[in-house]
Amino acid sequence: MQWIIFMLLLFISSMEMLTQNRWKKQVSAGMLENCTGCILCSEDNGCITCHHRLFLLIWRDGIRQYGMCVHTCPPGYFGVRGLEVNRCTKCRSPSCESCFSRDFCMKCKDKFYLYKGQCFRQCPPSTVAQPGTRECQEMCEPGPWSEWSACTHESRTCGCKWGVETRVREVPEAAREEGAACPAQQESRRCRMKKHCPGEKNEPRNKSKKRQKKPKTERHVGT
Repeated sequence: MQWIIFMLLLFISSMEMLTQNRWKKQVSAGMLENCTGCILCSEDNGCITCHHRLFLLIWRDGIRQYGMCVHTCPPGYFGVRGLEVNRCTKCRSPSCESCFSRDFCMKCKDKFYLYKGQCFRQCPPSTVAQPGTRECQEMCEPGPWSEWSACTHESRTCGCKWGVETRVREVPEAAREEGAACPAQQESRRCRMKKHCPGEKNEPRNKSKKRQKKPKTERHVGT
């Protein structure tokens, strides 16, 4: 009788263990669907530890925090490699699409312009917006204007009524190297020239013919 009871208890215990093993396998299979690339995975929080070459991306869904292993971090995040785990860290600025570090942006979202690692809706003073690159480019400050050049027309400095004179200003070497947007470096204006060149004989404007006077003839009356 005791032998029968012992065998019955052993059978019940074996069935319970079999049921638990089946449940664990089902849970593990469900976890593996959301734990691609994970070394350690949680049913409630997803990936906890990733393979060496992958980044751990953690985001919040309400009050729940969930992890995923990715090859590259999504927009708005940047990758930080560590000794134990590589993480995707979120950029501090919400207008930043790609950043080098938490506070240094490399590319801004639409309708924003990049300037010195920050995103601006409007470019700061002394800068100009570049729509093609979505960046704010600094305006250079050129040197003072030179004196006006001689008034010339087709390389001549005289003999014409009107000519053109120009002046220029230099751009600092640093501004050239940085590719700053510079204002006009040359100006021209109309000028009045000397109509007659030195050494030319001035012809009289009105040529008048001198009238020659006829000699008067005296009449002698004979006596």
